[in-house]
Amino acid sequence: MSYQLALKFFQLAKDEGMMGQGFVWITAYGLTDIFNVVGYPALDVMEGVVGIEPYVQETAKLNKFRQRWCEKYRSENPGTSINESITSGLYAYDTVWAIALAAEKAGYVNSDFVLSETNNGSTDFNKISTSRAAKKFHAAFLEVNFTGITGQFVIQDMQFQLVSTTYKIINVVGHERRAVGFWTPGLNISRILEKKDDISTIVWPGGSEKTPRGWLLPVNKVLKIGVPGKSGFSSFIRSEDGIPKGFCIDIFEEVISKLPYKVPKHYVEFGNGKGESNGTYDELVYKVYLKEFDAVVGDITILANRSLYVDYTLPYTESGVRMLVPVWDRRQKTAWTFLEPLTADLWLRTGAFIVFTGFVVWFIEHRTNQEFRGPPATQIGSLFYFSFSTFVFAHRERIVNNLSRITVVVWLFVVLILQQSYTASLSSILTVEQLQPTVTNLDEVIRRGDYVGYLSDSFMPELLKRLKINETKMIAFSSPEEYNDALSTRKVAVIVDEIPYLKVFLSKYCHNYTMVGPTYKFDGFGYAFPRGSPLTSEISRGILELASNGRMDELEKQLYGDTSCPDKDDSQTSSSLTSRSFLGLFIITGTSSLLALISHVIATLYDHRSHWINGGSQISWRELLAVLFKIFHERDSSNTPDKEEPGMEGIYPTAAETPCSMSTHVIKNADSGTDMVSTPDDQKKKLHAIESGS
Repeated sequence: MSYQLALKFFQLAKDEGMMGQGFVWITAYGLTDIFNVVGYPALDVMEGVVGIEPYVQETAKLNKFRQRWCEKYRSENPGTSINESITSGLYAYDTVWAIALAAEKAGYVNSDFVLSETNNGSTDFNKISTSRAAKKFHAAFLEVNFTGITGQFVIQDMQFQLVSTTYKIINVVGHERRAVGFWTPGLNISRILEKKDDISTIVWPGGSEKTPRGWLLPVNKVLKIGVPGKSGFSSFIRSEDGIPKGFCIDIFEEVISKLPYKVPKHYVEFGNGKGESNGTYDELVYKVYLKEFDAVVGDITILANRSLYVDYTLPYTESGVRMLVPVWDRRQKTAWTFLEPLTADLWLRTGAFIVFTGFVVWFIEHRTNQEFRGPPATQIGSLFYFSFSTFVFAHRERIVNNLSRITVVVWLFVVLILQQSYTASLSSILTVEQLQPTVTNLDEVIRRGDYVGYLSDSFMPELLKRLKINETKMIAFSSPEEYNDALSTRKVAVIVDEIPYLKVFLSKYCHNYTMVGPTYKFDGFGYAFPRGSPLTSEISRGILELASNGRMDELEKQLYGDTSCPDKDDSQTSSSLTSRSFLGLFIITGTSSLLALISHVIATLYDHRSHWINGGSQISWRELLAVLFKIFHERDSSNTPDKEEPGMEGIYPTAAETPCSMSTHVIKNADSGTDMVSTPDDQKKKLHAIESGS
């Protein structure tokens, strides 16, 4: 188009708002010179336009020509705004020179067009022959070869080699032309000639340096984005002085800001301005299908029936629906709470092993250890006292037999583990609440006929109907505070809602409620766009980028808070310790005690084999039992005890001695108080006599 027509064209485009952000204008060489011809009016309406023009190398010859041309042009056209020759004018100048050189070389030929002899006066141009002067001029023109102001002028293979193969890229910025780069056949687009380099930053219409994509927005207008208008769960979407805020808006703004182009948008609340919605979410999404909204941004759940009318982006929240129920402390603190750390079976088994271990130690020690001897009542008391005192490591009796020492050491190891486990379990019971859900599944709610709560204006009624919940048992709520009030007053037994809403609720009321039951699969929240909109895939890629670089986690932490509220169920409440947990320990201590007992019996019978083996003669069972009872009941005098029995000072030496240390013993006469020297045989006789008397 002509320069004047182009000027009017861009003026109309500016009036229609098409010279703003989001638009791209690229002109061919035919219009790039408009800035030199028209001047300021073109620069004013073509801000941000990108154009190309052939590159002409700056030479001294070219500069001198421009100076002469400007002076002549201004003298002939006073008051003009043009101050530079256009590139096409430079090529025209060299072309005139080429024609002049060819004409000068061809010379004057006195001949002109000659009519054919057979035309009979016809005016048919086909009958006119070629001019002889033209043929000569044509031949001379093809041989022209000179250096003009635009470069070397030469014609090869009937093709003009006039136009440069290098192009300059021009950008209109701030009412002036700015060269931002070049295009050459070898390097394509580059900032510097003969060197590959990125071009300078281009300023597009509207003053943006981000590359627009005009094809992305078919209507090329400000997007009208609908947002839900409601008062509950304001952390997701809310209005502050008419400006939408919240988690959903933050995610959308983050994604939009990272797009490599400008997306003009305007939020419109789908409500009455008083925190009340103008309809359900289904109706809001359907507005996109009716083209009343260009998109919907908010806590919009991705559903199959809604996807029939709109396209959704990828979800940007956790998906699924669960139940919210109150919790109660299943562990009531009573006077007998101290018994709860261990089960009854473990208490009985522990008591049995206490008595068994005490019996084994008593059985091994009572023949040689004075602390385990005495009247039957005293020995029984010693047995039980020693057994139970080991449970709190309070025993004071000395152990002299190695077998009983091994038994006690193993048993004390078991007692240590039992004691530590008991202490930890009791501390948990007394200090930690053992919370348990009041309801674990919807079947229980249906069976009892309890009421079920859900979020108003959501798709929950359809889901609850599919789960066989009576419609008369459903109650709608719109905020976390209403959820808390309904559950605490038992107005409803459970709340069924999407996980993001429940997590926001639990961030405020974590200790009194929990999520339970199966997770019903849904795709979470997404943004709705018209079917086929290219923005859908662009926003989806932006959501994936936020999820991968950790920014999504930061926004979710702001939404749900830093503290986590774990699910409370039966698996997380501490239970009493069972005997199965200590079965290995009981096997170890039981085996060691039993082996010690058997070893002691065998060793004792072997040492006293002469008493119960009577020269090979047969004895009755009654006599054999009497002999065995006497062997295991009587004191073993072959070993020196650690402590003398009362009344035996005159029989036993005061210091421990070995048979090899001396052959005789000095004992004190109880009657005269004088020392006597006796042999070991004499000592045994006296000992036997005294024991028989006692």
